[in-house]
Amino acid sequence: MARRLRPGQLMLNEIHEQPLVLERVWREEGGAVRALARRLRAQRPRAVVLAARGTSDNAALYGRYLIETHLRIPASLAAPSVVTLYGVRVKLRGMVVIGLSQSGRSPDIVRVIESARDAGATTVAITNDPRAPLARAADEVLVLHAGAERSVAATKTYTAQLMLLSLLVAHTAGNSRLIRAHEALPEAVARALQTAPAVADAAALLQRARECLVTSRGYNFATALEAALKLKESSRVVAEALSSADLLHGPIAVVEREFPVIVVAPPGRALGHLWGVLRRLVRRRARTIVLSSAARLLAPATVPVRLPDVAEEALSPHVYIVPLQLLAHHTARLRGLDPDHPQGLRKVTRVL
Repeated sequence: MARRLRPGQLMLNEIHEQPLVLERVWREEGGAVRALARRLRAQRPRAVVLAARGTSDNAALYGRYLIETHLRIPASLAAPSVVTLYGVRVKLRGMVVIGLSQSGRSPDIVRVIESARDAGATTVAITNDPRAPLARAADEVLVLHAGAERSVAATKTYTAQLMLLSLLVAHTAGNSRLIRAHEALPEAVARALQTAPAVADAAALLQRARECLVTSRGYNFATALEAALKLKESSRVVAEALSSADLLHGPIAVVEREFPVIVVAPPGRALGHLWGVLRRLVRRRARTIVLSSAARLLAPATVPVRLPDVAEEALSPHVYIVPLQLLAHHTARLRGLDPDHPQGLRKVTRVL
């Protein structure tokens, strides 16, 4: 008889699989990434559109930052309802449209890719299932190699999506330093998993919280959004993600004494700004959970979570999301919830 798993065990197992998943992406999909990068360099698209929902939409936002900073062409996130509700065929000739879906079975994303292909765009599917409808609809397919993801909360497929997007952009840009930096990511993620004791302290801080804020800037704004989604769906904390720049434009007013705020602050272009934001949060007596490898940022935190150094700021989201996935899991378990099967959710959401 099969052994019954503890609540949340699937999610926890899949979080811990991520170093091996990133190794597989590097090893198994490198040829396909290089071939697609050659095609994109030859095509020289005038813009890129990324279509996704849920967790994949957060990966798509990361892709937007990467594309604009490294390829210097406009990138945007599609509004699938333009196609599925309003029946509009957007003028996309000369562009690349990338559809992201771990299952490859989200009907609205499949429709966006079909419409884009009919409109003359080059279409790319990034999915865990090379036989899924999304893969069949696209001109090119990149496979996540994540294995079956059984927990409703997506974890390893998210970091695999980040890995494929960053590899594709690095190869298209011809950035050899960024390409080489990917080799260190599996080990960095393995080290990020060792933050579990600090994450347990952070989960205790959130155990009775009704709401919290998650903030970062730049590449890791996507990390903040994904962390907030995981906290909402797994532990029912009403978590709101805000760019730290937007936080200062009014929302910081909600931060009162003991209000929990998660700050994602890897070294890089945004670090100085995030230091200033953290100082303001401390002055407001917020309870802060700070993820960083910079001692200056960790020192004033209520709960400091020390992360390993990441050679390239653009690759830090692959590492910084991992303790936040653990945080969502641990907080859910402290609250007596099963993050593998959140109430009212299914693994594949079918929306048109």
